[in-house]
Amino acid sequence: MIDYYYFSEMPYPETPELDQYPSIRLTYSNKYFNPEKGAQLYKRYLDEYAYAETVGFDGLMVNEHHNTPTCLHLAANISAAALIPRTKTSKILLLGNVIALWENPVRLAEEVAMLDLISEGRIISGFVRGIGIEQFSMNINPGLNRERFQESHDLIIKTWTEPGPFRWEGKHFQFRYVNPWVFPLQKPHPPIWIPGIGSKESIMWAARHNYPYVSFLAPMDMAEQWFDIYRETAQQSGYTATPHNLGYMTGLFVADTEADAQKSFEHYLWRTQTSLKGPIHYYMPVGMTTRGTASILSEGSGTKKHKPVFQMSIDDLQEAGGFVVGTPKQVAQRVKEIIKRLGIGHMIFEAQYGGLPHDLTMRSIELMGKEVLPVLRKELA
Repeated sequence: MIDYYYFSEMPYPETPELDQYPSIRLTYSNKYFNPEKGAQLYKRYLDEYAYAETVGFDGLMVNEHHNTPTCLHLAANISAAALIPRTKTSKILLLGNVIALWENPVRLAEEVAMLDLISEGRIISGFVRGIGIEQFSMNINPGLNRERFQESHDLIIKTWTEPGPFRWEGKHFQFRYVNPWVFPLQKPHPPIWIPGIGSKESIMWAARHNYPYVSFLAPMDMAEQWFDIYRETAQQSGYTATPHNLGYMTGLFVADTEADAQKSFEHYLWRTQTSLKGPIHYYMPVGMTTRGTASILSEGSGTKKHKPVFQMSIDDLQEAGGFVVGTPKQVAQRVKEIIKRLGIGHMIFEAQYGGLPHDLTMRSIELMGKEVLPVLRKELA
């Protein structure tokens, strides 16, 4: 059984004078932010999320980035808390909390447990390493990211699963009393997913822990390589990976006609070009990523060479799998091809991006829920 998730980074697309800055992220001045506009955008985006559940999406994904107008999800847990009372049945996928940045992982464990209880067990707790921008914005040494991530993970799992009080004396975190009052409703704890854009170490780490790995906006040939690494590592770890272990995120727009579908093009190019373009060390600083790592920000090394995602045209993106656009019939066919080729069990659609207007977003969500998802569920059952 395949599940389908709706996602938007909830961007703030009005970004004048970008040419004066090296990137839209990290150093683009917050003097351009308008609080009244921000309040309107939050209401709009939360309405779109709630509508996605109404038309039949299985889950809603939220994420987190800092120092950038490309993402108004500033805290995944707050976004989740805002969605829980607006929804009834959908999974709330935190993909996720940047746990290497938290100075108090016990507090994070408390927050996610609280969300799981309030939602009556609808939380999926994704843990992410983040990108260089997050490390710089929080003044954390990028070279310590992986070891902070792993220690934070171990402490959170113990906090969720072992009665306190107990003491924790690690390299990065020390607590005399770990004894939060609440545990998650789901046992032994909420499901944990790991997303990525190419780190081989992260893929293998996820596989060794039997955590689903989700590829973000990657060309399919690149995602295939990553999933092969996952499957091989799983086999070495004593189990066989199934589609439930693998997920894929792609951009999505569904329209009544092919001409209407083209209205989304400039907005998706803002997502892949303006949103992602910038100095490579903003994303992959020295010490955080292994030299030679292939990612969506670098040239492909598979059977077919491809440009970095931020250099791709709409045609390039559609061919690679990073963008699915068209009429309901066209979209259903393309999504089926992606699922069958990659052997995945989780499909995440970034279905709002850039300055895509509210009316077009709502119509796309409606067509996806009412005309595309029923076809996929019937033909891929």
